[in-house]
Amino acid sequence: MLSAQIRAKDFESIEQAIDKDPKFIIIFIHTDWCTYCKSMENTTLKNPKIVNKLNKHFYFISFNAETRETVYFRDREFRFIPNGKKSGVHQLALELSMINNTISYPTLTVLNDKYEIVFQHSSFLNAKQLNQVLEKLYNS
Repeated sequence: MLSAQIRAKDFESIEQAIDKDPKFIIIFIHTDWCTYCKSMENTTLKNPKIVNKLNKHFYFISFNAETRETVYFRDREFRFIPNGKKSGVHQLALELSMINNTISYPTLTVLNDKYEIVFQHSSFLNAKQLNQVLEKLYNS
């Protein structure tokens, strides 16, 4: 049996979508090496209730904080910033996931239709916790 999947968008396409149908943007910021990120991807973000809510009421972006691709968003260019031979972080990840001058993974950042951060959480969220967040956002 195939499970439902989240219909993810990218930063480049989100602006057109928001203009047509304003919704909150849920951004899941993660890395390839983060075990909590993988766990959240494989449990919370595959929960049928969560998938249904995200697809129906929100825009969802899954963003690897270490991607080396340049991202264009809101008339700005965001790039990867190397900080070692094989390591670094993306400028957009820094902008969206910094909490008290610290970045940790996974981070869930929520933007409103004016691209303002209205919620941030840095650590694993189970389906029940994320459902509570989504309920509050959707009913606000």
